Amino acid sequence: MFRRKFLQSIGLLSAGVSIPLAPAALAEIAEPKATPHKLNLTPLTIKGRVHAGGTGLAGVPVTDGYNMVLTDKAGRYELLSNSTAEFVYLTLPRGYAIPHEKGVARFYQPIKPGQTRMTADFALQKLPTDDTKHTFMVWADPQMIDKKDTNELITVSAPDLKALAAQYNNPSTFAIGCGDLVWDHLELFDDYKKAVEVTGIPFFQVIGNHDMNLTARADEGSGQTFKSLFGPTYYSFNRGEVHYVVLDDVFFIGPPKKYIGYLTETQLQWLEQDLSHVKPGTTVVVALHIPVNSGDKRRNQLKEESLGGVVSNRHELYRLLKPYTAHIMSGHTHVCEKIFHENTIEHTHGAVCGAWWTGPICTDGSPNGYGVYEVDGPNIKWYYKSIGHDRQHQFRTYPKGANPDRPDDIVVNVWNWDSEWQVTWYENGQRQGPMHQQTSLDPMAVKLQAGDKRPAKHKWVEPTLADHMFYARPSAGAKDIRVEVTDRFGQKYTEAVSV
Repeated sequence: MFRRKFLQSIGLLSAGVSIPLAPAALAEIAEPKATPHKLNLTPLTIKGRVHAGGTGLAGVPVTDGYNMVLTDKAGRYELLSNSTAEFVYLTLPRGYAIPHEKGVARFYQPIKPGQTRMTADFALQKLPTDDTKHTFMVWADPQMIDKKDTNELITVSAPDLKALAAQYNNPSTFAIGCGDLVWDHLELFDDYKKAVEVTGIPFFQVIGNHDMNLTARADEGSGQTFKSLFGPTYYSFNRGEVHYVVLDDVFFIGPPKKYIGYLTETQLQWLEQDLSHVKPGTTVVVALHIPVNSGDKRRNQLKEESLGGVVSNRHELYRLLKPYTAHIMSGHTHVCEKIFHENTIEHTHGAVCGAWWTGPICTDGSPNGYGVYEVDGPNIKWYYKSIGHDRQHQFRTYPKGANPDRPDDIVVNVWNWDSEWQVTWYENGQRQGPMHQQTSLDPMAVKLQAGDKRPAKHKWVEPTLADHMFYARPSAGAKDIRVEVTDRFGQKYTEAVSV
């Protein structure tokens, strides 16, 4: 048995998230001052115009996070709101550049409390080329706890993404920071922003459970610092023929670090309005932090799902997405996983920080890295980009004996695998057929993270079971072994295995 089953304990109401708090974070959790909270429902009228070069843009959704209106033919809108609203923002239409400040997307304007009338204009810039074809990257869990971590993100991870983005050389390229941008030390948001600037592409942000104010008395206040830097925690935008939605599925239930995966009624009502302006059959990409669904319960033979590991009311999200071809982008677990549900594919990403900056891999053996998505019209192709490797690095092989439980077998970890992939092996040049899939631990993860080899930096880190492990048993006369992996798009990758 390993020291602790991390995902089993994440988010449990009785224990909270069981990662230990750093001293600085503990100091933050103090008895809040008895400051009265008054609900201000003063009516607020917001007017403005959405335009590009002075020309009004019609049919652009504008929202205060509660209600949504469309601009008229002159680009004008009027939105009836009240003083509980924090932002006014638009759904960026296709064909226009992402407004940003040093890479951080700026598609919103803060609402100053107490006013009764507000003017909010949005000036957009036409893209120089059509964005029907575009690429986006998903950075899940940079999760930095100190300056050593931030230096790694700024000097290694960000330049890796910058180099990849340069290869595409497309002004429509963007990225999504898929939550846990920092690790409770909210002062490190400035370092995250520096890393975003280094990449040279615009970033949209998702709030994660480690991006929250720990002293908040309720969920509504937990995103205060995040919002002050990055704006609303749920919103939408368009690129080409694809509609993108960002949601906040981390529901804070009180210090220290207690939360569940949950979508509030306010967000669901907003999402219904948002999708009412999206034609059925459209490809919709939803980004959030906590996975909507997971195979963790099955892999670890749990009686119940982890309350902080999946979205409790996911059936409502599935219902709203049913008219569309949907892709869900998530992080949180520091593992690679694909979940298929009716018309949706969920891509749970390995972490940029791997196993919390303790080495080159996540707990399932996936390399530290991020997702890359190539969009052409309504169609999306994807691969996993390992930091420090080129895009051909899509699996890792191990010789016989790497798994002590199967000493006669070779082992392969195909981290971005799904059921449409093929994993085949060859012995002495002869095709032997498909390798056998088995849920197990990655040998490198065991070596780096288990028992006496556990990382000194975070001793609670341990390997986690993965569905993307494959086995084959060579003959005694095997002199040459080769593994060929074909992804769902027909791209082949090969690697020799040591005999």
